[in-house]
Amino acid sequence: MTVRELDERYSRQVLFAGIGESGQRKLAASHITIVGCGATGSALASLLARAGVGTIRIVDRDYVEASNLQRQMLFDEADAAESLPKAIAAARKMAAFNSGIVVEPRIADLVPGNVEALLEGTQLILDGTDNFETRYLINDFAVSRSLPWIYTAAVGSYGVTMNILPGKTACLACLFPTPPQGMVETCDTSGILNSAVNWAASIAATEAIKMLVGAEDRLRRTLLSFDVWLNERAELNATAPHPGCRACDRNDFTHLAGENRPHITLCGRNSVQIHERNRPVNLSEMSARLQPHGQVRHNDFVLKFCREPYEMTLFPDGRAIIKGTTDAGIARSFYARYIGS
Repeated sequence: MTVRELDERYSRQVLFAGIGESGQRKLAASHITIVGCGATGSALASLLARAGVGTIRIVDRDYVEASNLQRQMLFDEADAAESLPKAIAAARKMAAFNSGIVVEPRIADLVPGNVEALLEGTQLILDGTDNFETRYLINDFAVSRSLPWIYTAAVGSYGVTMNILPGKTACLACLFPTPPQGMVETCDTSGILNSAVNWAASIAATEAIKMLVGAEDRLRRTLLSFDVWLNERAELNATAPHPGCRACDRNDFTHLAGENRPHITLCGRNSVQIHERNRPVNLSEMSARLQPHGQVRHNDFVLKFCREPYEMTLFPDGRAIIKGTTDAGIARSFYARYIGS
C-alpha cells in the first residue's frame, strides 16, 4: 500500500487512533472469508472491502433475485434479471468501488467435503449464512484449527452477533449445544428489516477490524442482540469456553465429520429428499406461515407447498421431498429458506 493510498482512500480511517497507518497496513495484508453473501454477508463484504481488507473470499451457493434487493446492498436490478450467482455479483461490485483489493468468489455450498478447501488460508471467518447447520460446521472447523470467527444473524427486526476466539471465549456449541428444534423463523416467512441487517453487520464488521489490526483487548466477549423495532437489547456472557462443551472442550467435531448433517438423496425423477427426521413440524402452523409465499395444502400427515418451479412435500418429522430439481444445493437452499435449518 502506497503512502498516497493511505493519504487519499483511507485517510479518514487512518486518522482514527485505533487503526492508524500500521493498522491500515495490517488490514491490507489480511485474508478473510465470508460464508454466505445474502443480507448480512453482502453488508459485511461491502463494509470490509471499503475498509481496505486486502483479500476477501466469498462463499455462496445462491443467485440474486428481485426480493433480495430490499436488504442485500451489493446487488442491483440487473443482477436479479440475469440471476447472477451472488458470489460473482458481489465480486463485480466490490471491484468497482475498490480495485485495490482481491475478491475471491466461490460459487459453492459449504459442506464437510469442501470446507477445508474453501476456508484454507483464511485468518478470520465471518458468518453470512442463514442456517445453523452451516454455522455448526464453521464452528467445528474454526475450533479445530484455532481460527477466530464471528457469528452474525438477522431476521425480522432482530440482529445478533458474537465473537468466537477458540480457547479464549465460548464457541457456538457452548451457548447452543443443540440446534433450534421445530419451526425456525426465516427471512422468507417472517420478513426482515434492512436496518436490523445493517445493525448486526456493522457491529460484526467493527469486531472483525479489531481482530485484524490486533486490538484484541477491545473485543466484545458477549453474545449481543438488539431488536431495532422493539428497542430491546440483551447480552449473554461468552467470556470463556464452557466446561464439557462438545467442540471446544471434548474436541468432538461431529458436524465437521458430517455426522449430524441432514442426509440428502435423489428421490425418483427430478426430485431430492432431505432426511431431517426427529425435527417435529406443526403442519398447521407451517401452512399458515407458507400461505403468502405459494400454494399450500395440508392434512394430518403431509403438507404440500408449491412455489414455481419447485414443489415441496413436508412430513411431520421434518423430512421433505423437493420436486423440480436434482441439485442437492438448490434443494437445501429451498428447504432452509422456507422451513429453516
